Amino acid sequence: MSGSLPPDPVRAAGPPLVTAGRPGARRLIVLDPAGSAKHDGLPATWRPLADRHEILWYRLPAAGAWAACVEALAAPAGRLHRGDLVVSGPFAGEALRMAARFPGTLRSVLLVDPAAEGTISPGDAQSADETWFVRHGNEIAVLRELGIDVEMIAHSTDEADDQLPPPLPLGHGRVVEALRRTLDSLPGVGHAEF
Repeated sequence: MSGSLPPDPVRAAGPPLVTAGRPGARRLIVLDPAGSAKHDGLPATWRPLADRHEILWYRLPAAGAWAACVEALAAPAGRLHRGDLVVSGPFAGEALRMAARFPGTLRSVLLVDPAAEGTISPGDAQSADETWFVRHGNEIAVLRELGIDVEMIAHSTDEADDQLPPPLPLGHGRVVEALRRTLDSLPGVGHAEF
């Protein structure tokens, strides 16, 4: 796993996987480099999404999280249940490669601050993310040919309600709102399906 994080015992404490929502509903598969959901519950901003989705929140600092995610993606999914992979920061490139391995399981890869692999100021996040998209253009094109949408849904800014160094936390309200809008716009999603 190329997006490895330096060991952090505080972030690593807790379960590698937190599940919530409706089993059998469309899956939101979350790769969280920050290790949120440490106490076996979703961030509060994500709880409304659990009403319409099955959420698999992989806490990447915890041992076994990456392997458990690969195992979940390897399980076959019906066309109606292809999931959406949400990832931020240093694992974005690895998530693209993982999606290419399991195209029948995923409908989309949704990125938050994909360029946040090093130190980037919040005000530079958008241009860094755009450069990242160009750099990974071939991988993204392959995924799109496989029927997997790839979109950047949010990035850090230097606005007053943000000013966090990238990557923007997945529990940030702006991330969740952008995720909701994106999910509603993706093909195959309609409120009747939920």
